[in-house]
Amino acid sequence: MTQDVKETFAGQVGRPDVPPAPAALAAKVRTLAPSMTRSMQRVAEAVAGDPAGCAALTVTGLAELTGTSEATVVRTARLLGYPGYRDLRLALAGLAAHQQSGRAPSVTADIAVDDPIADVVAKLAYDEQQTLADTAAGLDTVQLGAAVTALAAARRIDVYGIGASGLVAQDLVQKLLRIGLIAHAHSDPHLAVTNAVQLRAKDVAIAITHSGSTGDVIEPLRVAFEHGATTVAITGRPDGPVTQYADHILTTSTARESELRPAAMSSRTSQLLVVDCLFVGVAQRTYETAAPALAASYEALAHRHRPRGGTKR
Repeated sequence: MTQDVKETFAGQVGRPDVPPAPAALAAKVRTLAPSMTRSMQRVAEAVAGDPAGCAALTVTGLAELTGTSEATVVRTARLLGYPGYRDLRLALAGLAAHQQSGRAPSVTADIAVDDPIADVVAKLAYDEQQTLADTAAGLDTVQLGAAVTALAAARRIDVYGIGASGLVAQDLVQKLLRIGLIAHAHSDPHLAVTNAVQLRAKDVAIAITHSGSTGDVIEPLRVAFEHGATTVAITGRPDGPVTQYADHILTTSTARESELRPAAMSSRTSQLLVVDCLFVGVAQRTYETAAPALAASYEALAHRHRPRGGTKR
């Protein structure tokens, strides 16, 4: 497959013109806001902060409220996944109704240096729950299904990740190995590129990068892409540089970054959810071989979990 054809394919497959559900709107805003212009951020923050109030506004009214232009409002709506402002208003009305049905209000989860450990536990638990909910709400299941299909039929799978994302790459690979697939995790950028050169059309390459701009991950994905492999990006920035070499994009969310918890740490939760979704999807598609392989690997390790020395008489 040529690069031109793959670029067209990547821009069309799994991205139908179906706007996200109202519950996914807040997650979309949190995920995309950092990459928006300041004027678009004002629109996004307004609709996420007061969906009921903004749903009652015309495009002109929202532009005046946020100190922007009608064109900026429309561009923001489209970036959030809605064909036009009318569709965004409908989603806002739906989100407002959902919130008024009794859902608990959002709470602040900033962790202070002098927080009691019980508060740290509560705040981290809240952040983790919110991150998982946002990721699930914003995950494109068509893209996910296409990635699962490619993985299930792959001759070989290479996964690239650096730092915290490298740990997630290892987690995915050890899962895939247990169901009999040939998979490798690469955290060394040189080794990743030299392996990517060997990939072909029946292979799959996966890049995991929260920022979407990690060069050591983008380079091997680009090489795999140019050699005809099916490529997947797991990223918190769907408009980041890594996505130009991805046939399928799986977007993750993250808890708010703080001084004590940088994005690289909080992003791991959402990445692990996506990895688990990929693995379970592949196990379902390959159940006839996956189930025996899982049973065999469990049996092979079972003796390591039994008490040594027998029982006392």
